Amino acid sequence: MDQGLIALLSGLGLCLGLIISIGAQNAVVLRQGLRREHVGIVVLVCVVSDAILQVIGVAGVATLVTSHPWLETVARWAGAVFIVGFAIVSARRAWRGGGSLEAAPEAAAEAGGGAPLATRTRSSRLAVLGTILAVTWLNPHALVETTVVMGSVAATHGDARWWFMVGGITASTLWFVGFGYGARYLAPLLRTERAWRILDGAIAAVMLVIAVTLVLG
Repeated sequence: MDQGLIALLSGLGLCLGLIISIGAQNAVVLRQGLRREHVGIVVLVCVVSDAILQVIGVAGVATLVTSHPWLETVARWAGAVFIVGFAIVSARRAWRGGGSLEAAPEAAAEAGGGAPLATRTRSSRLAVLGTILAVTWLNPHALVETTVVMGSVAATHGDARWWFMVGGITASTLWFVGFGYGARYLAPLLRTERAWRILDGAIAAVMLVIAVTLVLG
């Protein structure tokens, strides 16, 4: 298989595995999607922010690793260890359950056919913008995942690392656009514990496959 295609699919799979999880950012996207308020700006901030972080990771971390061959081995094993750890956490959630992604009560009520949106207090565009920027850029764990982890794994693909980045940016774009504008249809499923157990199990499987391919080169 072409190395560029392999790198692209790897970036796509890893980014989706990291981004599809229960977290503040996804909760904000879900809430605004259910309320149909300022969805465009929320999705735009998420997509552009993720793209910037991935470019930083590939242009910075990945380029540094590529220019120093001995760091490639370190990045390969460090990335594999992180990904296996992420897979274990996902598998544990899938086994134990207890996960769900809840939006604000009023947003959930509307999804279930509650009072019309016009009867509710609308959030200001500035307030929503501030919220999504905060949960995106003030989350150290997410920043490390997007720059260091994605960048380190991208470095293992050598010159094809830019295709890895394309795959990652494509994945985050598809997720945020689909999740934001499809929230009204996805929310009833994603609010159930069973759905998240299945999703976490799938994420764990994908992560393990990526970790194995990293170790095997």
